[in-house]
Amino acid sequence: MGQQQSESGGLGPALYQFRDIHAAGAAAIISRDAVFQRQIIARGFGRRSEARRSVAPDLDLVVDLGVRIASRQWLRGAATCALLCYGAWSLAPEARAMPGAAPAPTPERHRAEAQALAIAPLALGADTGKRMAPADAAQPLAQAPERPTVSLVVTLGEADGLVRLLQRSGVSAAEAAEVAAMIGAHVPIEQIRPGTVFNLTLGRRADTADPRPLETLTFRARLDLRLTIVRAGAQLVLEPTAIAIDETPLRIQGRVGASLYRSARAAGAPARVVEAYIRAIATQVNVGQIGAGDLFDIVVENRRAASGESESGRLLFAGLSRAGGREIRLMQWSVAGGEAQWFEASGVGRVTAGLTQPVPGRITSGFGYRTHPILGYRRFHRGLDIGAGHGTPILATTDGVVARAGWGGGYGNVVELRHGGGLATRYGHMSRIAVAGGQRVRQGQVIGYVGSTGLSTGPHLHYEMFRNGELVDPRSVRWVSRSQLSGADLEGFRSRMRSLMALPTGAAHDSNRRPIAQRR
Repeated sequence: MGQQQSESGGLGPALYQFRDIHAAGAAAIISRDAVFQRQIIARGFGRRSEARRSVAPDLDLVVDLGVRIASRQWLRGAATCALLCYGAWSLAPEARAMPGAAPAPTPERHRAEAQALAIAPLALGADTGKRMAPADAAQPLAQAPERPTVSLVVTLGEADGLVRLLQRSGVSAAEAAEVAAMIGAHVPIEQIRPGTVFNLTLGRRADTADPRPLETLTFRARLDLRLTIVRAGAQLVLEPTAIAIDETPLRIQGRVGASLYRSARAAGAPARVVEAYIRAIATQVNVGQIGAGDLFDIVVENRRAASGESESGRLLFAGLSRAGGREIRLMQWSVAGGEAQWFEASGVGRVTAGLTQPVPGRITSGFGYRTHPILGYRRFHRGLDIGAGHGTPILATTDGVVARAGWGGGYGNVVELRHGGGLATRYGHMSRIAVAGGQRVRQGQVIGYVGSTGLSTGPHLHYEMFRNGELVDPRSVRWVSRSQLSGADLEGFRSRMRSLMALPTGAAHDSNRRPIAQRR
């Protein structure tokens, strides 16, 4: 038994020895890690690599060239970078231009045939629809005969001139200047509208090196005038032809339907006339409240030539028959010494409101007491300060007369307007004044520009208002004007209204574009 114990227990010392060695190694590792951690803590967070190098230094090929400049480590990294760049450059493939074969030029005969038969825009050199390419049987002439005359149709373009147009058409400079002088004696050259069509005929020339002489020139100078220039021997003669014009106004009626604008346009009213009609009607009724069954009535200036051409002018009458409201009838009428404005059938002018602010912008300081931004103490603010950019146009809030325009001390450049009825307005701190003393201005007219002159901290408009010499808050006043015709003006207005209402309908459609009536 004792022998067995010694044999079985013979592994005991070896096992214990292995465990002791393992424990000693673990203790050594733990001790080394503890020393390493203490080194990291002593050197600071984020510098573990330096601590590791202090324990086991080795060669680092990746060098940060932004630190320790000019050190041995930095020089080694710079040399490594240079060698890598040189290796990449030396091993890069060579890029050379590769020669390509250019197509052989197309023979002239083949090119002409392609131009005549190809489907291509004329801007690219195609001749489709203009001529045919010659066949093989065609033989060129030794000397081609010149056409006796050349007829052209040319159009005057925007920013173009009559002399330039004639010279481009082949007329000599001397004849072009002569023709322009002849036409200018009847119609100012600058009044010839762009888009006017000229029909020219150029005659035979004595020498092929000379320009062709002008034989005839015909164009419509005005709706009521046609000018023709013909050659009589060696001279050019101008022959004006008057064209009869019917100036009866055109009356257009129709049903509003789904859209007042589209229905009026479908009935034949020009776009600008429809816009003027809607603006006039909007002064009496909200356009959004106009019903589909309401009827519009438009009378517009119209000039019709005997040759069939016509042109429309300004809106004369704006009417609206409402199914659920009062009938609106407005007509333009010029009062003696004034501009044309809209009047109701009774002779009362429409109500017009003036501008609530002379410049668009935010009110930065209101009417009343405030702390002055420059003087620093509390004082009464006499008007409104409206913030706006430097140079913004300042508009007159309503009609008036310039009572003062110039320098006003703390106001800087200032303009004062008298509007009648004891009302007056003042506009201060302007950068530039656009009116003069005694001048009459209309509502919306530019009287100056926003600035920062006088006692001011920045570009803005100081706006004041007076009633019988007393300051008032401009926001408490609403500009309203109403005119009343009387005497001869009222009688002439009513006579004109009756004549317009007696006009037959020239064109009328409903919203579905079905003709209601058509009489001339």
